[in-house]
Amino acid sequence: MDFMGYHRADGSAGTRNYVGVLSAVVCVNEVVEAIVSQVQGTTRFTHHQGCCQTPLDIGIVNKTLIGLGCNPNLHSVVIISLGCESTSLTGVIEGIKACGKRVEHLVVQEIGGAARTAAAGILLAQEMVAVASRQARMPLPVSKLVLGMKCGSSDTTSGLVPNPVIGVASDLLVKAGGTSVLGEVTEFIGAEHILAGHAATEEVGQQILDLVTRMEKRAMAVGEDIRGGQPTGGNIKGGLTTIEEKSLGSIAKAGTVPIQAVYEYGEHPAVKGLVVMDSPGREPEILTGLAAAGCNIIAFATGRGAPQGFPFVPVLKITGSRTAAEKMSDHIDINLSEVIDGGDNIPDAGQRVLEELIHVASGAMTKAEISGYTNSMDIYMRGPVI
Repeated sequence: MDFMGYHRADGSAGTRNYVGVLSAVVCVNEVVEAIVSQVQGTTRFTHHQGCCQTPLDIGIVNKTLIGLGCNPNLHSVVIISLGCESTSLTGVIEGIKACGKRVEHLVVQEIGGAARTAAAGILLAQEMVAVASRQARMPLPVSKLVLGMKCGSSDTTSGLVPNPVIGVASDLLVKAGGTSVLGEVTEFIGAEHILAGHAATEEVGQQILDLVTRMEKRAMAVGEDIRGGQPTGGNIKGGLTTIEEKSLGSIAKAGTVPIQAVYEYGEHPAVKGLVVMDSPGREPEILTGLAAAGCNIIAFATGRGAPQGFPFVPVLKITGSRTAAEKMSDHIDINLSEVIDGGDNIPDAGQRVLEELIHVASGAMTKAEISGYTNSMDIYMRGPVI
C-alpha cells in the first residue's frame, strides 16, 4: 500500500512540500507573517516563546524548533530571529541541517529593521520555493506515514465513534509498518491504568503512569487538583461530566496494538508502531508537539466541531455527531454519524478513515487547509515568563 509523497534526505517522507518560515522568538512574528503573505509555497510557524523564560523552557523551544524544521513536510527552512532572543540559533540551525535540509537565517537587528528583513526574506523565500517546486511526488510505502492523533471540543459522541474509529485506522497503519503518536496526557487521567496495561512492557507501562503523575504535579504546583474535576465548559455542554469520563473516550484512539515507547514533548519516535508523547490537550500546543515529533499527518476527532488545523501538517477533522457535521461543515472532513444511526460500523469506518488519510497524504486538501484555519499555534511551556 503506497501514497504519493516527497522523499527526504533523512529517509522520511513528506505529505506536503513547503518552504517553512519559522519564528525564533515572539518578537519577529510580524516579519514572518509579512514574508509568508507574499510568497506562495511558503508556510509559517509563529509562537509566543523564545525570551524571558527559564532554561528548561528555552530548551524546549530549541528542541521544538529543531523538530519542526526537520518535519518532512518542509523542503527547506528560513529562520527569522531578532538578535537578542534566548533561543540558541546555532543549535537550532545545526539541528535542522543535520536532517539534510537547507537552512537560511535572517536577523532583524543585523539587517536593520522589520521592513528590510521582510524584503530580504521575500526574495530569499521566492528562490527557495522555486527549488522546492521542482521536486515531484513519488510512490512511497504507507510505513513512512507518522500519524498524530488528537481529540478536541469533545462531546458524548467522541468516545463512542471518532476516537475508536481513529484507533482502528491507527491499528491498520501500524500493522502496515507505520507509526502513530498518542498525546494529551491530561486526557489519560482516570484511565491511565488501562492505557498502561496496553504497553508492550512493564517499563513502558510505568512510564505512562509517570507521565500522568508529572502532569498532575504541574497542576498541584499552582494549587489545583484536576483529578475528579470537570473537563472544559464545551465538554460539559456536550454531555461529559468528569475528566475521567472524557479520558475513557480519549484513550480509545490508542486502538489495540501495544504501546512501544514513551517520549517527551516534540521528540521524534525512534521506533515504529504506537507510541505516547508527553503533551497537554490544548490544540495549539499539542498540534505543535505532534509536528515537532515528525508527524506528517494528523487525525483529529471532534464532537462539537474544533476548527484548528496546523500550518504544514494536514489535520483531518472527524466527527460522529450529525449536528457538528451539519453546523460545522466547513471544518469537518469525515462525517461518521451513520455509525451512531446504525447504518455503519466502527471497523469499516476505520478502514475508510485510513483510506482518506492516504488520499490526504497524497495531496488532497483538508478543510482546515482550504479555509486557512491553521495559524494560531504555540509551544508547550512548563515554567513562568520571567
